[in-house]
Amino acid sequence: MGVYTFVCRSSGGEWTAKQLKGELEAAAATPYELQRRLVAAASAADSAAGVQSSFAMVTPSSAVFQVTIGAVGGGAAIGGAAAGGAAAGGAATEAPKAEEKKEEEKEESEDDLGFSLFD
Repeated sequence: MGVYTFVCRSSGGEWTAKQLKGELEAAAATPYELQRRLVAAASAADSAAGVQSSFAMVTPSSAVFQVTIGAVGGGAAIGGAAAGGAAAGGAATEAPKAEEKKEEEKEESEDDLGFSLFD
């Protein structure tokens, strides 16, 4: 599995990208075309199956692009993302249950004081 991180910049109507730690570079007229070229360059450098990428704008003229090659073992990247999302979703549903228990404990502790606002 290889992770390729690129710093992308726009200047004079052209987007350029340089690998953070490495020799890969690319240039294109649009951010989308730049991403396609960077994925192709990273895929050529690493022959493992499965490609995932992430593009994040930092400013209107700069961005960070990351390509992960071989992130999914033998399957489609879509299946891997769905499985990862399901695991993350499961963790997210457990958190509210813990909060509900805390709220119930607070209500009980108010009753233990021996008086109520509604008496």
